[in-house]
Amino acid sequence: MTQKEQARAAKNFAERWKGHGYEKGEAQSFWIDLLINVFGLQNFVGYITFEKQVQKKGEKKINTNYIDGYIPETQVLIEQKSSDIDLRKPDNQTGLSAYDQALKYKERLLYSQPTKWIVTCNFTEFLIYDMERPLDEPVQIFLKDLERDYYLLQFLVNEKEDHIRKEEEISKKAGDLVGILYKALIKEYENPKEKSFRSLNVLCVRIVFCLYAEDAGLFGTRTAFEDYIKEFPPSLLHIGLKALFEALNTKIEAREESNHTFDPFPYVNGGLFADKDVDIPVFTQEIVDVIVNQCAPFNWSNISPTIFGALFEATLSRDSRRSNGMHYTSIENIHKVIDPLFMDDLLAEFNRIMSIQSKQEKELLEFQKKLGSLKFFDPACGCGNFLTETYLSLRRLENRIISILNKGEKLLGFDDFICVKISQFFGIEINDFAVTVAQTAMWIAESQMYAETENILAQNADFLPLKDKATIVEGNALRMDWETFKPTDETAFPLGGLFSGFSIENYDKRFQYNYIIGNPPFVGYKEKSDRQKKDLKIACITKNGNCIKNTDSLDYVCGWYFKAAKLITDSNNLKVSFVSTNSITQGEQVAIMWEPLFNNYNVSFDFAYKTFGWSSETKDNAKVHCVIIGLSYNKPDKQCKIFNENAIETCTHINPYLYNFPNIWIKSRRDSICAAREITLGVHVFDDHHFIFTQSEKDEFIKQEPASQKYFKQWVSAKDFLYGKYRYYLDLKDCPPNELKAMPHCYERVKLVLDYRKKNKTAQNTLLGTDPFKPKQGWKADCPYIIIPNTSSENRAYLPIDFKDFDTIVSMPDLAIPHGDLYDFGIISSNVHMAWINVVCGRMKSDYRYAHGLVYNNFPWPEPTEKQKNEIEKTAQAIMDARALFPNASLADLYDTVTMPPELRQAHQANDKAVMNAYGFKAKMTETDIVTELFKMYEKLTTKQPEPKTKGWKKAK
Repeated sequence: MTQKEQARAAKNFAERWKGHGYEKGEAQSFWIDLLINVFGLQNFVGYITFEKQVQKKGEKKINTNYIDGYIPETQVLIEQKSSDIDLRKPDNQTGLSAYDQALKYKERLLYSQPTKWIVTCNFTEFLIYDMERPLDEPVQIFLKDLERDYYLLQFLVNEKEDHIRKEEEISKKAGDLVGILYKALIKEYENPKEKSFRSLNVLCVRIVFCLYAEDAGLFGTRTAFEDYIKEFPPSLLHIGLKALFEALNTKIEAREESNHTFDPFPYVNGGLFADKDVDIPVFTQEIVDVIVNQCAPFNWSNISPTIFGALFEATLSRDSRRSNGMHYTSIENIHKVIDPLFMDDLLAEFNRIMSIQSKQEKELLEFQKKLGSLKFFDPACGCGNFLTETYLSLRRLENRIISILNKGEKLLGFDDFICVKISQFFGIEINDFAVTVAQTAMWIAESQMYAETENILAQNADFLPLKDKATIVEGNALRMDWETFKPTDETAFPLGGLFSGFSIENYDKRFQYNYIIGNPPFVGYKEKSDRQKKDLKIACITKNGNCIKNTDSLDYVCGWYFKAAKLITDSNNLKVSFVSTNSITQGEQVAIMWEPLFNNYNVSFDFAYKTFGWSSETKDNAKVHCVIIGLSYNKPDKQCKIFNENAIETCTHINPYLYNFPNIWIKSRRDSICAAREITLGVHVFDDHHFIFTQSEKDEFIKQEPASQKYFKQWVSAKDFLYGKYRYYLDLKDCPPNELKAMPHCYERVKLVLDYRKKNKTAQNTLLGTDPFKPKQGWKADCPYIIIPNTSSENRAYLPIDFKDFDTIVSMPDLAIPHGDLYDFGIISSNVHMAWINVVCGRMKSDYRYAHGLVYNNFPWPEPTEKQKNEIEKTAQAIMDARALFPNASLADLYDTVTMPPELRQAHQANDKAVMNAYGFKAKMTETDIVTELFKMYEKLTTKQPEPKTKGWKKAK
């Protein structure tokens, strides 16, 4: 089939299967139809195997499972679900997601039957997982979009066809080549300093632009740049490049008529070659070989300008990216920002116009003018990914309009007919090289869209010289006026000046934006530099000009929200959407940031994406956990949307925890809002590790000091007890002085601790300098208790807690509930408590960080009947009994999503049911429903209570 025929076949297939979705009765017909009628498979018999058996020997019997579909030739494993099943969520029966089930089956296949791809499907959606990159986000295809995206499934029938990452792979290859070029060039700069790096960066981008220009047909011949380089010996090439760059910045009529060397090279304009103060080192043969033998053969015209940031990324170390919070983004993730913010509305308007008959041409022309009037601003634009993809999206939409209006007959002029220009795009970026890359990426995008428009209008256009440019400046966005780019602080421009030709005269011009977009730096509150801390104090201001409190506890991204909120309030038609670290919607940051922001600026959320993995297009595929928030002026009767994986909830309000509920501010408090047992921190002994021993260290110490054995107690941290590896604490506080003197090794340890505390200012300030036994902080383990880990993996469905006796000391920052019983255990182990943790908990990376004052003391406990309480105790004991069936397994093993035993899973599910019943919750309530009800309980419990006290810590009774 031709591409058009295959697209039509995919459309027909989608229409046939719309509304179907019964796994057992329709799955095989669905896949046979797809393979034969869309992908042209001649004979499916033997090509795909349905209900393939896989077996695993269990503890008592051989367990047999059935793979829904397996294609040996292309190594594809298919897990099919009914249309009402969410592919990403755990199944009620197995407790596993469709992907996790498929992974279990994959492990049971014979070595001769490998799996390269896993496809999960529920008739309306396909999720594609590449087993060579198992940590990547899956590629998502909807049945309704199959006409457009059918090629992404081509690997089902052709193992050599993998279009899924074609564009990304090309751009990554380009990034690798720039990295090689960069490393070859930097060797020739003696003692590289600030100016040298700037010159190196500009030189790299200029070379890449020339490579792109000759491949894209912008130069006179396909090898114009390559041929020019070959004319010079390496030692003189730097002189030749200076001359070429000057020619590219000179109008044709101003060049020497007698010199035809530069005839293949048009006038570029745009400022890319304007700066003459760029140092070009003497080239070596290695540099020439890199350009001629590695870079030139590569087809640069196919690179994605949206992923052009990979060219920049290739020159930066991972540490540099981390300190500056840089994460480059896939096209799919960019559309999570721009589609709900404006593209969905623009496409809906276009479709409305196309549905009418009268005055359609007039409305299309007005709509096209509207597209050309919109202004877009990214105040942390990096290498321009968001601006570039937005431009491409608008120009593709405009090209559809041009195609309809032109009808293959009219020959209209380019400049008069194209309304969407790169001059509609604005950005601020702190890194000078990124500014140059962003500007160049916009030019490349413009070149590619010109080529598409040429095909529509059936005429050629001269792209060069460049006629427009995006306004992208170098500076510290948190210390600049976003409407004028004026500095509000003397350090607004880190390298002393604006880049990309922006002059001081522009300060008199005030830019009015329609949309602000981007992904500001992902720098957590603990990772901020001193400069970044000062940035936040400048940016996070109230309407009376004062800085909000506790900015040191905020992630760096918060500054962008405050500056955007002020602009929204000043101009109530402005809409904003940022990608952010998910921690600003969790933990203590919610109240610190959003309460003063909402109180000072009249804004509210329009849409939000709950936490998801944001994968970059970098070589190491850095991944962070993010949210996306869209906000605008707080108008009545807003229609809001909450995106949670594949589900979309429509509502009229979104609170800062990203739930359909009024704004509430959960703050750390000393006491529980309910009649719950008190919770306490573990012990911080402040001993410089002289009292802490591993098992082997303890055994060796006892050999030397036998009388010390009775003074050792188990010492446990969360990591220790999760993995079943205990340490020991030499507890000598009750040792009589004469016994201590009779144990010289113990005496020496005490002396070392005492010396450490005497020299330590913290110990002196807390009166520990003369007392080697008193802990700095924490609880004396003098009774049985429940231990709660301070940090736990997000991948666990339940919080792994346990019982400990008074012979085991829990270390800080982990937590203990003295006298905790089965009822307490059952509540904290439940899905209800996990739902609360998911929303309220702060995070360490993506792991839960269980804060006593914030999570436990604000948690609304149920008020069960005696019967309900007994049932919770019974199911809690069943959890302990299920654990006991696997004495050699650690809690980390037992609570791993994949390896969790069915007996333990079933015991937890029974406990969930008992706890839900105690709350009066219905069995079919989702986690969102549960959290909403807990919010209601919290609001009711705290309405009449005073503001929580947060200083000090109360010792447990």
